[in-house]
Amino acid sequence: MTEKLFSSEIRVMELLWKNGGMTAKEIASALAETIGWSKTTTYTVIKKCVEKGAVIRSEPGFFCKAAVSKEEVQQSEAFDLVDRLFDGSADLLVSALIGSGKVSAEQIRSLRELVGKMEEE
Repeated sequence: MTEKLFSSEIRVMELLWKNGGMTAKEIASALAETIGWSKTTTYTVIKKCVEKGAVIRSEPGFFCKAAVSKEEVQQSEAFDLVDRLFDGSADLLVSALIGSGKVSAEQIRSLRELVGKMEEE
């Protein structure tokens, strides 16, 4: 999948990642309850996800399944963010996060461990 998913499409994907697969009717019901979307809006967003290759639709019952994993989308979005806002520099992103003061000591410790493991490889 190469196309960017918009926040509305991510909402549909979150349901599919959490539940494995759902009918369009179930997705519409869940999103109507949680964020007030109409059935038409939900079906339109599902259709866009199918067109982008993020969702596989099958019959009967307009059954939908995620065609991409959450991790694939997270990685794609992370690279896009770094490219768009940090001139392709991941260290500037990390610096901005740590410098914000909103990263906990535990998260910083986890980042150090991750970097350490990557250096060993």
